[in-house]
Amino acid sequence: MDWNHQLLASLTWLGQAFVISLIGLGVTIVVLSRFTGWGRQFRRITSAYFNPSRSKLPLVWLTLIILMTLFAVRLNVLFSFWYNGFYSAMQNLDAKAFWFMLLVFATLATIHVGRALLNFYLQQAFLIRWRVWLTNSLIERWLEKQAYYRSQFVPESADNPDQRIQQDVASFVESSLSLSMGLLDAVVSLFAFSIILWNLSGALALFGLEIPRAMVFMVYLYVIVATVFALKIGRPLILLNFLNEQFNANFRYALIRLREYGESIAFYRGEAVERANLLARFGSVIGNVWAIVFRSLKFQGFNLAISQAAVVFPFIVQAPRLLSKQITLGDVMQTAQSFGQVEGALSFFRSSYDNFASYRAVINRLSGFLDSMDSAEQLSRAQIEPGTQRFSVESLTVSTPANVMLVEGLSLTLPRASSLLIRGKSGIGKTTLLRAVAGLWPFVDGKIVRPVDQQSLFLPQKPYLPLGTLRLALYYPAAIQTGDQASAVLRQCHLGHLVVHLDEEADWARTLSLGEQQRLAIGRILLNCPQVVFLDEASSAMDEGLEYAMYQLLRQSLPEAILVSVGHRSSLLEFHTQELELLGDGKWQLHNLLSPASRAVLSH
Repeated sequence: MDWNHQLLASLTWLGQAFVISLIGLGVTIVVLSRFTGWGRQFRRITSAYFNPSRSKLPLVWLTLIILMTLFAVRLNVLFSFWYNGFYSAMQNLDAKAFWFMLLVFATLATIHVGRALLNFYLQQAFLIRWRVWLTNSLIERWLEKQAYYRSQFVPESADNPDQRIQQDVASFVESSLSLSMGLLDAVVSLFAFSIILWNLSGALALFGLEIPRAMVFMVYLYVIVATVFALKIGRPLILLNFLNEQFNANFRYALIRLREYGESIAFYRGEAVERANLLARFGSVIGNVWAIVFRSLKFQGFNLAISQAAVVFPFIVQAPRLLSKQITLGDVMQTAQSFGQVEGALSFFRSSYDNFASYRAVINRLSGFLDSMDSAEQLSRAQIEPGTQRFSVESLTVSTPANVMLVEGLSLTLPRASSLLIRGKSGIGKTTLLRAVAGLWPFVDGKIVRPVDQQSLFLPQKPYLPLGTLRLALYYPAAIQTGDQASAVLRQCHLGHLVVHLDEEADWARTLSLGEQQRLAIGRILLNCPQVVFLDEASSAMDEGLEYAMYQLLRQSLPEAILVSVGHRSSLLEFHTQELELLGDGKWQLHNLLSPASRAVLSH
């Protein structure tokens, strides 16, 4: 090789390889995305990110990474010729050639280090940007149209969405890049080093037959046969890796629930039951891990045996030609190095099969997550029309997933400053009716007119307190504001002892009692000033005196607001103008509390 002209030759080679690689990758992506299931899943997950109409930056970064991958292959080719020249100089005892080859090595090594560092930065920057986009996209889909809640009503709801967003996204972007660039490296290396091996390979006599260029044919036959056996051995790893993710996620979820409901479990002294549940889930994890271990022993053992045999194979084949002085020691070393490159390129699918198995499992999980959200978005919901200063329902019918009727044909209207108390036996559908009004319940039909967005506020029996400061929890879901208003509201809600902790970060759901949390939720109403408030037993943890004080506070602070309450206590009747009593089997009665002589004004 003429090292003085390799700069221009290498640039020419890179240009040609780059164009061919782009065409090849484009064709491969189109074919896989149309004719394979996992290819269609990949396109579904990533097509928006690589859409140039959104941003051209991802394609630019990917192009640079492809160029760096091809650059690495070209450097390997140059190193193979350096091996030839270096060992030939040593065999010939040529000092001048020896020192020249060391200078060539220093140049190649410097370029190699610079390329490796640049390639590392490009890949990491690309992965970070891709992961950020995909995570944001999935979170947006998960929160959009309340899919995080409504997906529980989907027949095949995706388990552990937290793991799919956090862990599977990271695995997906890393594996996508490593496998695709590994494939590109393998294909280009295969062509480049097959040409070198073809030029170095001689004839081989086998069973009386002389095989020209035997080294090339034998390495292809050697690896193809090995790959077929490896694929058969490693195929079960796809399912095992999918189950590994699922079993680990289930075990982790059980541990999280143990911490979340620790107090209730401690009161029940349910340690034995929890231990049995945890150990059962952990047993599934370990059982699957052992299955992966035993399958991996077979798969990796076969791969290691094949790889070790490939180390000495080229020396055995080329030894007769070296000993007969047909080739030099440098030719032998370049042959061995080229043989290793071709063998490694051909073995890419065999050696990467376990990684591909894990990758398939991750794609399936992310695709299943998207399926679950798509199904959740297609679930029906009540027809909600925005309206100001009034709340009404027309022919509202609510049922259970098993099609058991809870409320049938409900119609009512509440003007501003009015209020409704919903009562009935436990489990009869009071909370579900509020879910339907909120647009959460999918098994519903009818029309609802009410203020929307921040003008409607729903308070469940156990309030949600976000992570962060107490001020954030008090203003939720509105943006926090500075000033003394929050302190004043806390004092109005009999929570003056918490004023000094307003800007402290803590797990307030664990710090505050349920009664304190419910009073904090009343404070949210005062700060958000909605037009209509739905309270689902939102004062059940308070004594009757506190409950009376909180409802009186609401009526004095928001005299024009509409209140819709779910509760059992008769003391709540005083604060409501109408009562809706659910009777079961879809039947109901509506009472006018302002006219005791004529209470049952409407029934169904």
